[in-house]
Amino acid sequence: MTTQDTIVALATPSGNGAIGIIRVSGPEAIIISEQVFNAKSKKALSTLNSHTVHLGEISDGERIIDEALTTIFKGQRSYTGEPTVEFSCHGSHFILTEVIQLLINKGCRVANAGEFTMRAFLNGKMDLSQAEAVADLIASDNAASHQLAMQQMRGGFTNQLKTLRQELLDFASLIELELDFSEEDVEFANREQFKGLVTKIEKILKQLIDSFAVGNVLKKGIPVAIVGEPNVGKSTLLNAFLNEERAIVSDIAGTTRDTIEDEIAINGIGFRFIDTAGIRETQDQIEGLGIQRTFEKIKQSQIVIRLIDSLKLFENDKAEINLENLKKEINDLQLKFPDQAFILIANKVDQLSINQKELILTFFPNIKFIAAKQNLGIENLKQSLVDLVDTGALHSQDAIVTNARHYSALQAALKEINEVQQGLNEGLTTDLLAIDVRQALYHFGEITGEVTNDELLGNIFANFCIGK
Repeated sequence: MTTQDTIVALATPSGNGAIGIIRVSGPEAIIISEQVFNAKSKKALSTLNSHTVHLGEISDGERIIDEALTTIFKGQRSYTGEPTVEFSCHGSHFILTEVIQLLINKGCRVANAGEFTMRAFLNGKMDLSQAEAVADLIASDNAASHQLAMQQMRGGFTNQLKTLRQELLDFASLIELELDFSEEDVEFANREQFKGLVTKIEKILKQLIDSFAVGNVLKKGIPVAIVGEPNVGKSTLLNAFLNEERAIVSDIAGTTRDTIEDEIAINGIGFRFIDTAGIRETQDQIEGLGIQRTFEKIKQSQIVIRLIDSLKLFENDKAEINLENLKKEINDLQLKFPDQAFILIANKVDQLSINQKELILTFFPNIKFIAAKQNLGIENLKQSLVDLVDTGALHSQDAIVTNARHYSALQAALKEINEVQQGLNEGLTTDLLAIDVRQALYHFGEITGEVTNDELLGNIFANFCIGK
């Protein structure tokens, strides 16, 4: 990983627009840039103050390419921690391509994906987890995922980990010192204090690992399966949630033969709604595959909306029998999928009498009534979904883990800390304790970047966009 060359890339989306920003970073960024930019003030870029903006012309010899604003960042006072120049050009694809090609001709190299942020990490402007949060911030499409990314960019749980790692490192140093004096049988590391620290680390690691279940779904969107018999209004409900005709609505049973997915944000939280095939006995092989996939989607979801056609409960004057059968069916479904939260919804409430509603409520006190086609009760249902999501940690600014790599490293660190705890309890010799402590420190360092390699960095930053 080298930072000795100077790189250039478009930092704004490609295509025509009002403005396009070209970013240049590296040791020769200012020297190369002043070869193509002529400030209106007639001053060379190298003589101007850092963090200033200047109007001028970008030209290739006598040929003027554009009139642009140029921002200068000198020394380490930039995003990348190295000299940086940003050209705010007119957003013509032709102009931006010409300027980038000109800068390449003057000595720049085209930046790789995420290379500006990688340089920020290599130059100590941020740790590795903060660098990864940059990509999450760019990808955030709702308030919850945005807030999680901002928390991590500001240090998030890594500040906590750095403190714990330093405390563990201090004890590790004392343990290593004991190894140098092994023949004299001395103890530099107080074992009782060490046990207390290990217990504290173990507790915090478990909390962070547990937070991944919440953080991961908040980052990616909470999956919600809409389940029910054919033609009860599942597709109509999905359309009401999305406020558009996303799913085909028909009076013909079995219209939805596969799952349909779409996302919306409710109160800043992302939800991924899945309209599934209707559950019923069928001889249609394709529809049967759709029903099988419905059960797979229920298993993958966090929340299940069980939708019923309230009118069908009162067919053939068998309301109480139908309600009893429904209660048994829902209980069986909840037993089959114990990890999912269920919301029971009765559709077509606009066609029910007061007595019919009251009878349903005697069997299902927590049922919610809607009329999906008329958009009645949809807002209350949305609020119920938000209420089911555990966002307490998010609102209280507690640390939440959202990155699978961090989750894996935390689990590995916890395993080693458990080994250290067991070794202390069993009075393990110093040399064996030191091995487990070193391994725990290694996994802590994996998260923040104190321990890394080119392959790991390549995998992380390959997922970034060019220009960031």
